[in-house]
Amino acid sequence: MTKVKICGLMEMEHVKVAVEVGADAIGFVFAPSKRRITVEKAKELAQSIPSSVLKVGIFVDESSEEIERTFHEVPLDYVQYHGDEAPEFIKKIGLPSIKALAIQRSEDVGSAKRFDVDYFLFDTPGKDYKGGSGERFDWRLVQDVTIPLDKRILAGGLNADNVGEAIRQVKPYMVDVSSGVERNGEKDMQLIRAFVRAVKDEER
Repeated sequence: MTKVKICGLMEMEHVKVAVEVGADAIGFVFAPSKRRITVEKAKELAQSIPSSVLKVGIFVDESSEEIERTFHEVPLDYVQYHGDEAPEFIKKIGLPSIKALAIQRSEDVGSAKRFDVDYFLFDTPGKDYKGGSGERFDWRLVQDVTIPLDKRILAGGLNADNVGEAIRQVKPYMVDVSSGVERNGEKDMQLIRAFVRAVKDEER
């Protein structure tokens, strides 16, 4: 069963509907972004998330001290490294980890070999910020890589209309959506429901 991560949540109503419809992970953005959230707000939202749903913090080239503080204060289950963090930096911190890779060509996928992490998130390169472009990359680039299927997370331009095709083509462990469940730049409860339903329907 493909897992679902809803990223960039900032409001309690959106967290609650994501949990209600069966999201497996919630992403809080602590990096520069229009979806950036404070540690205090994330801590408040996290209180309504059951332990069965993972809480993931997204960081971009943040200090190890701030990552560790946020991880324990919210608290989080995983750290998603979305910047130019070195493999040694991630290993030294030693927290459960996801490394995001911006994919434009096959060489970008190959760079995953450098990292010892729990999961790899394949995303489209960002525009104004790291990631979060709302556009998809060529999924063929990650079809034949040697990374185990149960370590692959697919992001970038996913929505309720194309996520079924993405699952069939890439067979990821998890799909990650943010702008694909937004209307006019804001999270939309109907779109969150539709996305999760599309993933679950694909598995039937």
